[in-house]
Amino acid sequence: MTSTSDDEPANRSRHWFGETGRGGFIHRSWMRSQGFTEEVFDGRPVIGICNTFSEFTPCNAHLRHVADAVKRGVWQAGGFPVEFPVMSLGESLLRPTAMLFRNLLSMDLEESLRGNPVDGTVLLTGCDKTTPGSIMGAASVDLPTMVVTGGPMLNGKFRGCDIGSGTAVWQYTQDLNAGRMSEADYAAAEAGMSRSNGHCMTMGTASTMACLTEAMGLSLPGSAAIPAVDSRRYATAQRAGQRIVDMVGEDLRISRVVTQSALRNAVIANAAIGGSTNAVIHLLAIAGRLGLPLRLEDLDAWSREVPWLANLQPSGSYLMEDFHYAGGLPAVLAELTDLLDERATTVTGHGLLEELTTAERVPETEVIRPRGQPLGVGAGTAMLRGNLAPDGAVVKQSAVTPRLRQHRGRARVFASIEDYDVAAQDPDLDVDADTVLVLQNSGPRGYPGMPEVGNLTIPRKLAEQGVDDMVRISDARMSGTAYGTVVLHVCPESAVGGPIALVRTGDWIELDVEHRRLHLDVSEEELARRREEWEPAPQREERGWSKLYTEHVLQADQGCDLDFLVGSSGSTVARQSH
Repeated sequence: MTSTSDDEPANRSRHWFGETGRGGFIHRSWMRSQGFTEEVFDGRPVIGICNTFSEFTPCNAHLRHVADAVKRGVWQAGGFPVEFPVMSLGESLLRPTAMLFRNLLSMDLEESLRGNPVDGTVLLTGCDKTTPGSIMGAASVDLPTMVVTGGPMLNGKFRGCDIGSGTAVWQYTQDLNAGRMSEADYAAAEAGMSRSNGHCMTMGTASTMACLTEAMGLSLPGSAAIPAVDSRRYATAQRAGQRIVDMVGEDLRISRVVTQSALRNAVIANAAIGGSTNAVIHLLAIAGRLGLPLRLEDLDAWSREVPWLANLQPSGSYLMEDFHYAGGLPAVLAELTDLLDERATTVTGHGLLEELTTAERVPETEVIRPRGQPLGVGAGTAMLRGNLAPDGAVVKQSAVTPRLRQHRGRARVFASIEDYDVAAQDPDLDVDADTVLVLQNSGPRGYPGMPEVGNLTIPRKLAEQGVDDMVRISDARMSGTAYGTVVLHVCPESAVGGPIALVRTGDWIELDVEHRRLHLDVSEEELARRREEWEPAPQREERGWSKLYTEHVLQADQGCDLDFLVGSSGSTVARQSH
């Protein structure tokens, strides 16, 4: 027997370990070389523990130990845990950008799950792209799936103050450029920012995706914010191992958990926590893998009236360690039950709202505001449109300087981030505080991979004058740890001839966040003339993954997935190998 229907509830692994004759001999015998006894082949669920551990991914460097905790839980519940690696994406080291490889990770995981005797899977993730990439891959196979994130680092420390991952980098680099910080202090801050295992402890993309994974119901309630070095991180991993075995028996697949209702709850959570703009792209991609309709307009509409409750850097004051002690994501969502979709379920088998009945918020703390005293309302990611971004762009409202929410200024255009980095140091650069900085050729195809360079540093001459924010527009992304009035993900991108490729220095640009408008004040006739003159840059990617990526990647409004990966292929068992 070599194939089975996706709808058949019996364990897939029986087609490997339950076979008689030569096939069964091969599959069982080689597994027994690792010291497993015959009992593990008795039909119990095989749980694939997908590990994105790598020492090149500092955020995930402790996941080997987390895997051991998951295994304990699987054994306790009567399953057979088998750990396997997939590509790991370290945001802080991987060039040209980890986002270039998110879809490759998803393919690696998808094929590993489908090609092996896996009945259910636990995804071990942490750093930015490892969480959405793993979920995308699992969604394409649609097995019972649980996510265990590695947890945030402890708070950074510098001169007696807490400092946040990434956020401190942008702040202190600006201070250094402005002469407000010495090189010695800059080095001391570097040494004190990352003090333990774990991912960024600001509400950057890693923390955001951990929280949204919990909000979607894919991880155990209350688990997203537990610090990586807290013993409760390992306890929750063990409980996840126990629960995944039951999920296999219940046939509780990822498609039954991540529904349209779950996506809506994730968008509401993102607005309430002041989450990363990168979440938009990842949610769109996950929805695409599951065949769920999701548009930028949906994300904007769902988040418009959501109160912003989590006072966390980069938009607020505190860090993830404080967030956990204050009650974590359940405490936030418990304030918003009337906004959440009650139809959503979780990996526990219970509804999200049912799980929130036991949530507790620590009183008298500024970390999580009560519903009636929010930091703001409708402060989530805003989706902009206009002749400069006909297919959309995004801006993180909680990070926008109030005076720039409605702004008109002359453009200063840069064709590459390298050009900008040189120009930003020029004391004679022709810019002022009202200038709109425009960066081209940094989108999915143009870079390639859509790097986190959209939060352009303030030009040195302006930083020295005390300017700390400007309107910046690009087809790039920015780190979830960054802040400022930064318009991102402009679609279509420069490399495919989007209007952003036609902007010239001196053009007037209008930004109106409240009315969701991004307008280039240039006539249609002039834009048509420029379009006739525009020529795409030569294709630089000639081989391997980069070539495949640039030929098939979708634009940001479709999640930057590859066109041939949208949808799923299910968990059908392939033909025999011997």
